[in-house]
Amino acid sequence: MQNVHINSIARGDEGEELEASFEPRDLSMALVSIKLIKDMAPMLDPDEDYITIAETEQQTVATKAQRKKELEEAHANLKGKNYNRLLSPLPPTVPSAAEHASHINDLETSRLSLAKAINDAESSLASKEAELARLKEEARTLEEYDPAAEHEKDLDGTALRLQLFKGLGFEPVADKDGRLNKMLVRAETGDVHLVSFDDNKKDYTALLWKLASS
Repeated sequence: MQNVHINSIARGDEGEELEASFEPRDLSMALVSIKLIKDMAPMLDPDEDYITIAETEQQTVATKAQRKKELEEAHANLKGKNYNRLLSPLPPTVPSAAEHASHINDLETSRLSLAKAINDAESSLASKEAELARLKEEARTLEEYDPAAEHEKDLDGTALRLQLFKGLGFEPVADKDGRLNKMLVRAETGDVHLVSFDDNKKDYTALLWKLASS
């Protein structure tokens, strides 16, 4: 199908002739648009449209003013209620600000006292636990302690010392109360000397060794 060109001649701004070329489809759309504009022309009334726009603007301004007024009234009402609430006496069950502050101070004091008591109790508990551990250790030591065995060890030590003394030529002599008051000294010559210890607690060491080596 061949395209059909329609040439249109128009005059420009300076009077020169301008030639435009249209496709049939473009021309058809242009004709339809022109027809629609002609059909709507009777319905377009500039005065009526202006009035409509003006009324809309007035309605908008009035609505904004009404909302502003309602907001101011609500704010004033709320402010008045708050003021009345501040002026109105509190119920007997509701403490005043001073009483509330005093109660808070009392609670804080109680909290500090309780914290100190807990700290003291923890320190006392630690001390008691240490004492208990020490007593348990002492009890274990006492359970393991055998007086008879210890006495036997002492006797064995005493017997060993007596044997040693006898080997050196000394034999202690005790009285009826078990107190050492005399010493038999066997000299190297075979002589036996008896040395009595008096209560002046003088040193008999040199005498005993002298007799033993004689």
